[in-house]
Amino acid sequence: MRIPRNERLSSDSAESGPERKCILSGAHGTRDEFVRLAISPDGLVLPDALARAPGRGAWIGVSRAELEQAMAKGKLKGALARAYKGAALTIPDDLPERIEAALQRAFTDRLGLEMKSGKLLTGSDRIAEHARAGQVAWLAHARDAGEDGNRKLDQAWRVGREAEGSGLIGLTLPLDRMALSVALGRDNVVHLALTDPAAAGRLAAPLQRLLRYQGQANETGQIEGTRTADDAAPQPVTTN
Repeated sequence: MRIPRNERLSSDSAESGPERKCILSGAHGTRDEFVRLAISPDGLVLPDALARAPGRGAWIGVSRAELEQAMAKGKLKGALARAYKGAALTIPDDLPERIEAALQRAFTDRLGLEMKSGKLLTGSDRIAEHARAGQVAWLAHARDAGEDGNRKLDQAWRVGREAEGSGLIGLTLPLDRMALSVALGRDNVVHLALTDPAAAGRLAAPLQRLLRYQGQANETGQIEGTRTADDAAPQPVTTN
């Protein structure tokens, strides 16, 4: 069955607004919460992390573990068959891994763009200086960052935001220092900060998709890097 290149599913149409429906769970959510799947010209199902690929698309709002279960039970195949009206499709066995890699790339690419624009800071001393001056809108730490370093920067951030006693701390990212260093082309990237609230907003969507897919807590405060110490319990991290 030929797949019309420019035909879109009803969930992709402008009339549907920002809300999307997960083809597996039936849950509704926004584009920022769900992941879009697209199909190549030869029918291969692939992740569309930025939701920009032409043609028909289907949305999923489940975690990687849930997707793997759906694939094992044949539920994803059935859901895609319904979404694409029986078109011949090929679901790669490593689709869950491809999705996670694409989501990580979308997030790190966004970090790279903010760095090029001068809004992303790295280096503990530099971040601490800006944080104490109230010039940090978003603070994050690598997954394997040391507790002492995190604590010092969190404290500097609270001082700069006049939020001492609030328990405000930076977000622990689902990436380690090696992954961040490679992605940003810098040595030993352990801590990150954004000086512009708008930049933090631009980063929220790709980070939200990645955290949800990994099965991590999805509270708005955590996504935006404004969680408190009470929320800081280690979250499960799915690795490739």
